[in-house]
Amino acid sequence: MATDQLSKVFSALADPTRRDILTRLGQGDATVTELADPFPISLPAISRHLKVLETAGLISRDKRAQWRTNSLEAAPLKEATTWMEHLSHLWDDRFSRLDAHLAAMKALQDNPTDTDKEEESTDD
Repeated sequence: MATDQLSKVFSALADPTRRDILTRLGQGDATVTELADPFPISLPAISRHLKVLETAGLISRDKRAQWRTNSLEAAPLKEATTWMEHLSHLWDDRFSRLDAHLAAMKALQDNPTDTDKEEESTDD
């Protein structure tokens, strides 16, 4: 089981229902009932999703009177984004080098050297 916070965030984000819940909370705080409304699953199932999001630090829960309000917490998302941006820069660099290599190969194919032309004429 993942124990570091970043792993918990990615694990929580792996589920589409939890991502939809976070999207909804991005519009403002909501109760469990409000969050459950668009989903064809039970309130206890929504509560389990909320517990995973809370454990990952992606939401906070506040109890006011009989209502439990859920709020989006952006800091863990920022940490995950920063980590992914680092990888993105590595992949961008690799793709740029691959593009340059493929362009060089294409240029060699489109413009054979004089040696290649001589070999072609002696083959005739």
